[in-house]
Amino acid sequence: MIAVLLKLLLAHFIGDFVLQPYKWVQSKETEGLKSKYFWFHIGIHFILMLVFIGFQQNLIPIVIGIGLSHLVIDYFKIKLNHKFSSIRLFFLDQGLHLLVILISLGFYFDVDWSALVEIQDSWLVLLLALVLITYVSGVIMKVLLSKWNLENFEGEALHKAGWYIGVLERLFILGFVVTDYWAGIGFLIAAKSIFRFSDLSRSKDRKLTEYVLIGTLLSYGLALVIAIVSYRLWIFLS
Repeated sequence: MIAVLLKLLLAHFIGDFVLQPYKWVQSKETEGLKSKYFWFHIGIHFILMLVFIGFQQNLIPIVIGIGLSHLVIDYFKIKLNHKFSSIRLFFLDQGLHLLVILISLGFYFDVDWSALVEIQDSWLVLLLALVLITYVSGVIMKVLLSKWNLENFEGEALHKAGWYIGVLERLFILGFVVTDYWAGIGFLIAAKSIFRFSDLSRSKDRKLTEYVLIGTLLSYGLALVIAIVSYRLWIFLS
């Protein structure tokens, strides 16, 4: 099953990324089913899957099912193009394609899906740490820093950029703690200091400097506490 899964995944990623020029994507989004490139794209997926599985007759039903599902998913993605952000649609589209491949192989090879539900306690710790380090910490940071008003600060920032930067920083710290690479945290602090230095040096507002410093220390402190506690608990349960 693993070999077939790898072949189908390879066919999918080559068909969706390597052999799909941006011109095809634009044509699909504007013309929908009327676009010849839409059908070229679906046809390429069928051909790639058949080639990679070596035209094995017993696997052809899987190829047909996955190919038809790809057509349906891409069709609805085009229909929802103006209702959702392109980022959400992209990950939803790819997630559905991969889910269909896994489910198709699971039913064909009679996989025991109940084993997926049996999550070990150590993995629950990791999931809890990820939730705490991203969304929970993000909300805590927002609440703690809400007492300071930044509307008078000069310059514009990307929408929710600070939130995403904080999440990524804390995820990096979690990774560094789990892999016992403490020097990486120092590197992360140094890298952020370099990028932030020009902004703070140009700013004559002391409040901005203090705000950035407080936010950074709070974010790193939360991340370190969550990462260390989670890592110790992971070791204890493993």
